[in-house]
Amino acid sequence: MDNRQFNLTTDPWIKVITVNDNQEQMVSLIDLFTHAQDYRQLAGDMRSQNLAILRLLLAILTTVYSRFDATGEAYSWLKTSGASPQDLEVDDDEFTKDDSTEDLLETWQQLNQAGHFTQSVIRYLEFFADRFDFFGARPFYQVTTADYDALVPKNKAIAAGKGKVAVKQLNRRISESNHTPAIFAPKTGAAKNDISLDELIRWIITYQNFTGVTDKTKIVTEESFSNAAGWLYRLNPVFAQGETLFTTLMLNLVLSDSRNDYACPKPVWEYATVSDYIAERKREILPDNLPEIYTAWSRILHIEWDENQRPTIFSAGIPMFSSDSAFIEPMTTWRFDKKTNAYRPAVKGLRSLGIAMWRNFGAYINVHRADDRQEPELVVWLRTLKEQNLLAHNHPLVLNSVALISDGNATSQAPAVEVGDDMQMQADVLFDSERRDYWPARIEEAIDFTQTVGDDYYHFAKDIAQIRNVDGRLFAGQMSAKFYERLNTPFKMWLEGLTSQDDRDEKIMAWKTQLKMLTVAAIDEELQASSPRDMRGVSGKTGPLNIFTAKSHLMYNLRLHLDL
Repeated sequence: MDNRQFNLTTDPWIKVITVNDNQEQMVSLIDLFTHAQDYRQLAGDMRSQNLAILRLLLAILTTVYSRFDATGEAYSWLKTSGASPQDLEVDDDEFTKDDSTEDLLETWQQLNQAGHFTQSVIRYLEFFADRFDFFGARPFYQVTTADYDALVPKNKAIAAGKGKVAVKQLNRRISESNHTPAIFAPKTGAAKNDISLDELIRWIITYQNFTGVTDKTKIVTEESFSNAAGWLYRLNPVFAQGETLFTTLMLNLVLSDSRNDYACPKPVWEYATVSDYIAERKREILPDNLPEIYTAWSRILHIEWDENQRPTIFSAGIPMFSSDSAFIEPMTTWRFDKKTNAYRPAVKGLRSLGIAMWRNFGAYINVHRADDRQEPELVVWLRTLKEQNLLAHNHPLVLNSVALISDGNATSQAPAVEVGDDMQMQADVLFDSERRDYWPARIEEAIDFTQTVGDDYYHFAKDIAQIRNVDGRLFAGQMSAKFYERLNTPFKMWLEGLTSQDDRDEKIMAWKTQLKMLTVAAIDEELQASSPRDMRGVSGKTGPLNIFTAKSHLMYNLRLHLDL
């Protein structure tokens, strides 16, 4: 029997960067919430791991501050439902949507002004400390042998030795199955299965969020189901990045849902038993509260330890609720599916790797304020903070995106690449109150003509491909990707420099001028690399086609579409 002890509330396992000296430090949950203002950011093994842990931290904060205000008192519209101070439910005689929203926003404001979290979070973690014990009677984010065997088919019980997932597969920096070796991994050979305890905890949390579908073991249910990918793996994540870990947590602490009434928080560890949680999951009903979404399991995991303290991990799939129109989830962009007449998370794929966030600006901001465009609830929340004067007008808002993208194989969905991006704007720009010269609409206008110029450059690249007798789509696609890489930083800096006091036309013209310069520089770079064949050219559909006539066509389109 394993007699080790490790409690996530008091033992260090979360990697952070300190504000004072930019050094990496390992902290416990209580340390993190006590000193969040002293840490710059999470510093885990991958950005997607940081996002998974951020959501776990937000689940704790949302649970606490959905029950208790900044003074530690339970809200007046809640009533005790049990012996525990955490046993609270809505008092129908006292509850109103307006009152609850006002109280929750006031709590957020007081926390933000104080610059630190309150003792309510520490008391909560101390109360539920046994649920955060990694080796306890109910081990954190795991199930016991008895629970596992009771949920899976008899021939898949622990003693049968089936349904194992290797550490090297759990580790999303490797993601190696026993059949397909990961060649470009940070570890080699047997070392791929070596892992420290703090690292294992971080990867288990990450794996629950970013699970592929290679495993075949499933729990027993009356109706058959397919093993689903992890919830976060099925989103196009977006979150706000602050200057410190405290401000990052506060900006993402969505206490009031614009679409739904208040719902009592129910993170996975607050279910009385694992069986209760699995019974709820078998219903495949979308949770009505954020902590339950943030801590949703995709698998039941059981860990056996050998005499050398090495883990053997058993995994079994559980039913997952649908993501269609799951607007309770705040951290994703949406796309409308005409076939199902529902909104679905706009998941990134390998084909969209090179498309920066700013090019999909309209997916993050409802530019034209139309009802048929769903903004991420996180953006709605940030707008609420701005409208309630809880954010300064010139507060820099950084929208960040981190996506772990699968290989596109329906039978594996193994991680292929991780991409991250961001865009920064002042709150007054992002949530402009001007009606006649609305900044988001002008930004969308700038993006539209920028992408038109991008199309013009793509056609220039296809002309060059024709001259050189190479694959037009491949060559033009590569040149187009390089062109947008050239634009990404300047456009993001242009966005960052906008203010609500700006003359919109002047700022748009400034970007047009810079865009023309960047395009001409890209053309000249291609001209410098030209060969005699490029200059000699070929016979095109409308006459001679060489690098000079191709440039002439592009320059004509540039003048036409930029209207300088």
